[in-house]
Amino acid sequence: MKITLAIISILLAPILITTAKQDSYEETLKVANYLQEISVTIRSEGSYSKSEGSGVLITREIGDQVVTFVWTCGHVVDNLRNVRTVIDDGKSQKLVEFDDVRIIKELVEDGRRVGEINMDATVIKYSDADDGEDLALLMVRARDYGKASAKFDVSDKKKIIPIGTELFHVGSLLGQMGSNSMTSGIISQVGRIYGKVEFDQTTVTAFPGSSGGGVYLKDGTYIGMIVRGAGEGFNLMVPIRRMVRWAEKHDVMWALDAEIKAPSVDDILKLPIEATKKKTGDQDGNKRKTVRQKVFDDQFPHLIKTLEINDSQVREVKTLELQGEPLEFELR
Repeated sequence: MKITLAIISILLAPILITTAKQDSYEETLKVANYLQEISVTIRSEGSYSKSEGSGVLITREIGDQVVTFVWTCGHVVDNLRNVRTVIDDGKSQKLVEFDDVRIIKELVEDGRRVGEINMDATVIKYSDADDGEDLALLMVRARDYGKASAKFDVSDKKKIIPIGTELFHVGSLLGQMGSNSMTSGIISQVGRIYGKVEFDQTTVTAFPGSSGGGVYLKDGTYIGMIVRGAGEGFNLMVPIRRMVRWAEKHDVMWALDAEIKAPSVDDILKLPIEATKKKTGDQDGNKRKTVRQKVFDDQFPHLIKTLEINDSQVREVKTLELQGEPLEFELR
């Protein structure tokens, strides 16, 4: 009897292994398709700069509408930030505003790119890259834009993903030309400290344009956001535990936890956009960085794709008088 069972086990083993491999393959395809659905390219076109990064979609039912939001990096939309002075009750105060962001979703059918969907989004929450958490939350102006929604690992707010854990990353590597590129890697270290914030280190392949792109467990659960990199397989992400702390502090936890009811759109738009004020700099408005900050910025630059701008877009001729003589100079 034992011999018979042993023979049966030997005969069935290849079938069981093949079935397991097929199930694993189909699960990977399912996760890959899902990550494609929730990933977008983000284009920010400022007055003097144009760049592209990545973003992740979430959807929330608010009233009778489905509203789409996008998580990305603060530095991806930083060039859209404007500050103007307004008078309120006889007192002057500075008002922070952002130009709209362009959200790009590429369409692929039968293995071929067939077009793209472009939507405007407004910045509803922003944290500076140097003085804050380098996070931004956007709201797509069009309703019922997104169908799929990212799933964030918020079950344990202090959870640390173990070193060696296998990961996926989806981002716009080199900008829109590499939109929704899927790469893989592992958690290679945790708790890298820069300033007062921590990063986790990964080996997922990332290039300029990956900033704002999600990092996921093999089941598609979101665990972090790519922000900086020293090489294509040596990069830093904002871990989900850091995003949770920031979201709780600034009343946007509903944008991470689907179990928390989102406020009305009117209330969302009343939220103060800038969570952390930028530090003042010298008389020209330039922030002074320490040597350590400069070294870190050089070694781990932001993974944002900067696009070329035609000279006519950035050239501005000014005329001043110097000792009674007109002096022309060009600003770029």
